[in-house]
Amino acid sequence: MTKVLIKKLYPSVKIPTYKTNGASGVDLMAYLKEPVRLKPNSSCLVPTGISVAFSKDFEIQIRSRSGLAAKNNICVLNSPGTIDSDYRGEIKVILFNQGNKIFLIQNKDRIAQMILVPVFKMQFEEVENLPETIRGEGGFGSTGR
Repeated sequence: MTKVLIKKLYPSVKIPTYKTNGASGVDLMAYLKEPVRLKPNSSCLVPTGISVAFSKDFEIQIRSRSGLAAKNNICVLNSPGTIDSDYRGEIKVILFNQGNKIFLIQNKDRIAQMILVPVFKMQFEEVENLPETIRGEGGFGSTGR
């Protein structure tokens, strides 16, 4: 296990926990003073009331909860959202309503998943030409359906 330091920004905030031994992520909860009505085809920024610190060899990804997506058409807009290791502000989640009904977000609703992921840094080497491949410059849809 990798240690992640977590700071509760408000006393009533609950620290996220894994719900099962096989869970990859923990659920993030909304920290709201009043409910938010998320209109269809709209997004909003939902605070969680926590901030974190962790090793520079990782990032935290914020992903949609499958239940919210399947049952309510609610997803994380920039999925996966990235929390960099040097960010110390409050974690906030951009939720998007893809459905046709208003979705009510209330305090302590589970709104997204938070996953710790290793980061591999890239070292760039400038070249005149890249190695050839069968695909070449074929882009979107070039390999068929």
